[in-house]
Amino acid sequence: MATQHDKALRFQELHRRPGTFLIPNPWDTGSARVLAGLGFEAFATSSAAAAGVLGRRDGRMTREESLQNARLIVEATDLPVAADLEHGFGDSPASAAQTILLAAGVGLVGGSIEDARADGEKAIYDIVLATERVAASVEVSRSLPFPFTLAARAENFVRGNPNLDDTIKRLIAYEKAGADVLFAPGLPDLASVRAVCSAVSRPVNFAVGGRGRSFSVAELVDAGVKRISFAASLYRAAMMGLAEVPQGTRKKVQIHADPPLRRGGTAAAGVRTRRRFRKLPAGFAP
Repeated sequence: MATQHDKALRFQELHRRPGTFLIPNPWDTGSARVLAGLGFEAFATSSAAAAGVLGRRDGRMTREESLQNARLIVEATDLPVAADLEHGFGDSPASAAQTILLAAGVGLVGGSIEDARADGEKAIYDIVLATERVAASVEVSRSLPFPFTLAARAENFVRGNPNLDDTIKRLIAYEKAGADVLFAPGLPDLASVRAVCSAVSRPVNFAVGGRGRSFSVAELVDAGVKRISFAASLYRAAMMGLAEVPQGTRKKVQIHADPPLRRGGTAAAGVRTRRRFRKLPAGFAP
C-alpha cells in the first residue's frame, strides 16, 4: 500500500518529467477503479461531477461533502489524487488555507483553488485578494510533511469575463505567490492556450470536453500544456450512456399489469421479454 508521501512524490514527478500527461476525473469508487485499470497514473476530482452524483449543480456542495467524495476516490486505488477544491469554501485566505489542510487530511496530494465564488454579481475576486488566497494556501501546503501540489485557477473565461490579458496577469501573480500548477478553464482557442503557456514557467493544466472547444492532445502538447484533465466530461458521458441503454431496451420489453401473486410468485412475473438479448450492451458484464 503506497503512503501519502509516496503518492505525493509520484504526482510531483508527473509534473516534472518530460512530456504531457492525462489526468482523468473519476466521481466515485467504481469510476476510479475502472480508470485505474485503463492505465492512468493519477486522478483529479471534478466538483461538477461530484455535485452531479448528489443530484446538484456545480458549486452546491459543502466542503465536507466535497472532501467525503475525494476520500472515496483516494481510497479506491493506490494512485495519487488531487481535488477540485472550488474557491476553498470561503472568501478569506484563511478559509482557503484551512481547506488545503483538510484536503491533506483525507489523503489528497494536490488540489486547486479558484479565484471566484460559486455565484454572486461580483463572483471574481479582486486580484489582490485572489493572490493572497493563493499565497495562504501555498504557505500551509508547504507546512505539510509531503509535497502538496497546489494549482491556482483563473476563472475569467467561465465567469463572463473573457479577458486574456487579465487572465495572464492573474496567473503570473499566482505563480509568484508559489502555485505549482496554473489553470485557466474555458480558453477559447489554441492561440490563447499558447499565450498562457508562454507567459508562465509553471506547468499549465487544460481541461478538455468543454462545449465548443475541441483540441487534440497533439495540439495541446504543441501549445505547451503539461497536464490534460477531463473535468466532468467522463461523468457526462457515463450519464448519457445510462440514459441511452433503457431507451434501447424499452422496445424489447413489454410491461403488463401486475398479475395476482400466487404463493411463491413475484411481481417480476408481470414483465415479459419479447426476445432475449443475444449479447449484453457494451461495457456490461453478466
